[in-house]
Order: sequence, then C-alpha cells, then structure tokens
Amino acid sequence: MPYRPPLVPYETFVADPPDLPVRGPGEQGAAVVARATVAGTDPHGVTLTAATSDGGILTVRVEAAGEGVIRVRLAEDLAARSRSARALPLVHPAAHPAVVAVGEGSVTVDAGAVIAEITLDPWRMRFRAADGQLLVEQDSGTTDISGRRRTLPFGRSTADGVPVAWHESFVAPGDEHFVGLGEKFTPLDKRGQRALMWNFDAFGGESDRSHKNVPLYLSDRGYGVLVDSGLPVEFDICQSTHSSVQILVPDDLLDYYVLAGPTPAQILDRFDALTSRPYLPPKWAFGAWISSGFFPDSQQRVLDRARLIRERGIPCDVLHLDCYWQVAGRWSELRWDDEAFPDPAGMLKTLADQGFRVCLWMNPYLMTGSPLYAEAAEAGYFLRRPDGSTYVADVWHGSHPASAIVDLTNPAAVRWFQGLLRPLLEQGAAVFKTDFAEGVPADAVAHNGMTGLELHNVYALMFNDVVADVTEEIAGHRTVWARSSYLGGQRHSAQWSGDVNATWPALASTLRGGLSHGLSGVPFWSHDTGGFNGTPDPDLYVRWTQFGALSPLVRLHGTTSRLPWDFPAEAERDVAAALRLRYRLLPYLWSAAVAAARTGAPMMRALPVDTPEDPTAWVIDLQYRLGTDLLVAPVVDPSGRRDVYLPVGDDWVDVATGERHPGGRYLRVTVPMHRLPLYVRHGALVPVAAPADRIPDGPFRDVDLVSWGGLGGGTVIHDVDGDTVVEAERDGDTLRVHATGPLGIRKVSVVGVGVPRRVLLNGTAAPVAAFEEWFPR
Repeated sequence: MPYRPPLVPYETFVADPPDLPVRGPGEQGAAVVARATVAGTDPHGVTLTAATSDGGILTVRVEAAGEGVIRVRLAEDLAARSRSARALPLVHPAAHPAVVAVGEGSVTVDAGAVIAEITLDPWRMRFRAADGQLLVEQDSGTTDISGRRRTLPFGRSTADGVPVAWHESFVAPGDEHFVGLGEKFTPLDKRGQRALMWNFDAFGGESDRSHKNVPLYLSDRGYGVLVDSGLPVEFDICQSTHSSVQILVPDDLLDYYVLAGPTPAQILDRFDALTSRPYLPPKWAFGAWISSGFFPDSQQRVLDRARLIRERGIPCDVLHLDCYWQVAGRWSELRWDDEAFPDPAGMLKTLADQGFRVCLWMNPYLMTGSPLYAEAAEAGYFLRRPDGSTYVADVWHGSHPASAIVDLTNPAAVRWFQGLLRPLLEQGAAVFKTDFAEGVPADAVAHNGMTGLELHNVYALMFNDVVADVTEEIAGHRTVWARSSYLGGQRHSAQWSGDVNATWPALASTLRGGLSHGLSGVPFWSHDTGGFNGTPDPDLYVRWTQFGALSPLVRLHGTTSRLPWDFPAEAERDVAAALRLRYRLLPYLWSAAVAAARTGAPMMRALPVDTPEDPTAWVIDLQYRLGTDLLVAPVVDPSGRRDVYLPVGDDWVDVATGERHPGGRYLRVTVPMHRLPLYVRHGALVPVAAPADRIPDGPFRDVDLVSWGGLGGGTVIHDVDGDTVVEAERDGDTLRVHATGPLGIRKVSVVGVGVPRRVLLNGTAAPVAAFEEWFPR
C-alpha cells in the first residue's frame, strides 16, 4: 500500500490506480534472468532464450531501433505488445541495421552511438557509448545478509502464480543525476524519488501527482531510458536503495529503449524519432491568452473585457472562455448558454474584428443532468461498468454532479463527440482547452474491450487527438490547450500545468513542473499565470506574470479575476509591461519555437540542455534559459531576493544594468517589482519587434537586431516565410552584420562596454542605435 500520512486527510479519487500485490514475509515470487543462450541473430539484433531463477524460460530480444537506440524486450512471446497499444501505439520503432557479434559466452549489438554488451552466463548486460565509455549497466540484484532480495532485477514477478509485473534495475553511481518523467512538480533531479506513471487530477501542482506522465528519464551520464507501456509503470529512482534505479512494469512484457546522447538535446531528438515530433502552434498562440476565469460569465462581459484590453493597451491575442459559456450543471454538452450568450456568432465576429481568437473550455465528461445524456448512454457512447451499465463517476470530486465519460475507443462515439465540436469551430471559435481526461476508473470497460487500467493513461492522448483532428478540419491547425498527456503527447500543443494554487510555493513548484516536462520532450508548455486556485496578492500576481511572459506560452487564468485592471494600478502597469516585453521578443520566441519543433529540445531550457557537463546544472530548478540566449530567473519569494546561477561557458549581461558577469558562479540579487532577473548571453544577437498589442498575420515587420557585446557571431531567425541567417563580424571599431533571407532588419542596437563605433548592415552604414530599455519605469 502507498504511504499515507497519519492524521492528515489523504485525497482519493475515483480514478486512482490499483495497488500491486504486497509480498508476504519471506515470499520471493521474482523470476530473474539467470543465464541465456543465443536463439538467433539477424541484421538488426539478437534473440536469446533466457533461463530464470525459478526454472522458467523467457525470451529476450536486443536490437537496434535507430541510430544510437537499443531496444530491449523480455517476454514469454515476443509477439506481445503493451496492453495499452489496443487503443493506440505509443512508440514507433523502425528496423535499423546493427552490427551483431557473437563471441565465447557473449554477444554485442552495435547501434552506432550505443552498444549493448551481453554476458550470457551468468546473465549481465551493459550499454556503452561508441568510444567505449560505460553509460549504464544492469543491476544483477541486491540481497541482504540473510539472502532476502532488496531490488528487482531483469525478470518478472508473480502473485498466486499469476504474472503481475516485469522489472529491470540499473546500477546508479552515487553522483548520477536523473531528470524527466513528465511534468513533475518535485525537484528537477529525480534521485531519491519514486515516480508513478499514472495521470492524476493533481489537486494543485505541489505533490508527486502529475497530470502528464512520460516514461522517459535522462541521465547526466549521457543516456536516456524510455519504457513503452501505457500502464502504471513505476520508476524507483534510488529511493528504495541509493545504488539502483528500479523499473516496475505491470504489463504483458518489458519493452524499453536505451537512447544515447551524450547531450539531453540529442537524447530528445532520438526520442522524437521514436514517438513524434512536437507540433508547432500557430504564431498567434504565442501571444497572451486572457481568461474569463472560473466563474459565471456572459456575452456582454466578454465584449467589455475585449474593449478594455484594447483601450488599456494590454497585449493580447486570445480570449479564453472557461466553463460558464455552457449551462451550469450541464458541462460538457458543448452548447452555448443561450441566456448568457444570446448571439455567440455575432460575438465571435466582433472579437475577430478586434484581433482576438477565442478559446473554449471543454472536457470529455457529460453530466447526467444534460439533455444529451440519455440518448448518448443508450447509444453506448460512454465507458461502462463491468456489469454493462454506464459508468457514472465522481470526476469532479463532489463539487459538481457525477458524469459519464465519452468512450473514445468507440468510432460512433467519436463521430458524435466531434459533431458537437464542429459547429463551434464553424461559428468562429479558434481553439479548445481540453481539460481533465484523467478520470478513467481502473475498473471501467471500453467499447474495444480494454479495461480502464489499460486505457487510463492513453485516454488523454486519444482525447487530444480527437479534438485536434476536428480543429484541423475546420480551423486549419491542430493546437489544443491540454491539461493531461502521456508518452508521445508532444504532438499536442499547448499543455498547461493544471489547477495550481495562487501561492508563492506553488509558483516555484509550477516552474519545476515546466522544466521537468521540457526535459521529457514537450517544448510548448504554460501555466495559470497568477495561480489558479485563490486570489494572488498583487506582488505575487506581478511576479507570476513576469514568469508567464517569459514562458513558452502565457495565459492569465484563475478562480477569481486575473484581469490587470482588477488589481492596483501599479500592479496593472507592471503586468502590462511584462506582456509588452514578451511581444517585443516575439521574433526571438518564435525562432526558439520553430527550433524546438524541429529538434525536440525545449523552449524553456533547464540548464542541463545547454551545459550538460556542469554538475550544478542538473540540480538548478528555479531558473532556465528561454531559447539559448536568455537566462530567466523568476522571483519566487515576496522579498524580491534570490540567488541566480550563471551557466558555465559564457559571460552574461544583466539586461537592467548592462553589467557583465562571468559564467559558472552565483549572484545574489534583489530586484524591484517592475522587473525580474533577466540576463543575455554575451555575444548574442537577439531579434526584437516594434511594440504591439497583437500579433499580425504573416511575417514579422520592423524587426531590430540587438547585439549584446558587439562581437562576432551568428543566429538564425525563423519566420513563416523562411529562415534568415545572420552573421556578425567584429573588425576593430566596425561591426559588419550580414543577413541572408526574407527578414528585413530595420536597425542594429549594440549593448555593452567597448562596443563598435560603426555598424555595417549588409554593407551599408547603419546608425549605432541606442538600446531601448526593456524594463522602463
């Protein structure tokens, strides 16, 4: 049983996972691979017959699944697949040539950047880099002085004679660091943690429960491990024993991949090749999203908000309407509340004319009070209980009526559900917020015969796929604003951190979640700016908006108003300034987004992405690079003080003061409310746009280039009409800037000490423009 703190209420949910069996005193039940013989080889790998410690026989397959990728399977029958694959496959390996060598008592499988070395008797497997460096090796199993097993190495376990889980263990050197595993709100380095791959309604963002799990971790030793299973896989990262990573897979086989780096970016690139490339949202999605909030709304209120946003000069591109665009108590039947919204088509047209897109909240549940419920239940559009009745579940934790859950394994139910969405898109809605989807109970039964246990995690992917499909059909893009996800979910952008609390500690844990998710292959992430649950004090609201404005995507949303004018005038001014800074940086942000979609590396880059050789980078989790050239350190304490670590390998320029600092050191700073600690890599070339309150369609215009230091260097500026390559060369007192591509650069600003006196832009003299203050007061 999981540990539950005494005397403290422990939240349970209708969709919590079942517990695995607990062994009795002295009970073993683990069949561990003891030795193996070669059954056959082929151009891709080797198949082995494995004898287990209990006298059984299993089959092992070790093969190349890509350049620098080794796939390992352990099963009774290699035709087995994860039980979740009945809904949709999660990993898409391709046959890849390998060099297979069988020696005296050993086998090697060479996939280029990673090589599997197998000792047959006794069984042992190691993974090395191409240069021979040991990446990771199996843990053969730890026993104590009385012979009791303390870890679960390569094999499987049974309970009452029935297989219940497969397992693998890897040796973990005492100073090894581990990151990833999805959107985890816990410290970035997962050493000492036990992560369960089960999508929870996380009740905030301050526990080890996650809305978005990804069974992938990365090591500072230059490799990653990916497990192909949609069931509740458990990663014991040196918690039970400090010397071992244990992986427990309650599925029909053990199926995992070792991905070579050596850098996190290279590992994520190989991960994308196996799963999917990130989907790049439209350019307008990188503007500010401002929400109605989780409280009653109306057409007139929406129009008034839009008018005030434009009148007060607050940058915004998307208006989000939360639950109350529908009839209360009948969520989510996907119909307008015609009393509160008498003319939605007219409203959407007015908003479009003002330059707004509109996002509508939705979820895959249907409250039993809806007029749609009876007919849909009769048609079999919902998940069922084992007795065949419709599964009506308390997916709202008692705060709203119980609901049925749309059965997305039923093609007829999918057509019905998309038929509810299509008219909204045709009216002019631009995008949907796909909320919830963590509520499939383990004992539910689906149309295709899957149990809820098998469907639970992958249901989030199916939900977002269904909505993305119909959105693309009508609106021409596949963007959703998603709360839950799983392996391969980077194809759904954007994702946000869920219902976090409006507190300072929650701001910090939210930041950790975003960094963890980025290291799990999801680059387009956001959060409820200001916190969701509760009302932030004005200082927290400002600090959170500064963080949001320099996140991959930004949305202001909560249970109370997050409209800037509902806070004191100084807070409104500082919030608007933070959003204006974001809009100035949009050419830089869009370039970082395009690069992220192409490579899988995150926009919001935890420090190991760029400096993996620095051990300090693997434990820093309250700051990040935004793209490669900006260093952002959100203020997470009401004092305005914090320590900032400057990454090794570069000098860094304080945006506010122009002061230059060497990397590889900490700064202790205190910043006023109107700005946050923000640094630029010395030597960077940063494109910025003219001030604006919305993102125009088409390419950027009136772009300036800021040279931080007036040094030589280069950058690539991505835009919808192509890439522009910029190269700078310092020649004495002259900086020569040459741009090749469609982007027209208006002027060049140079910041720093000892900057050049003259700038040549494509061979023509250009004025050395004064840099425009990013934090004006």
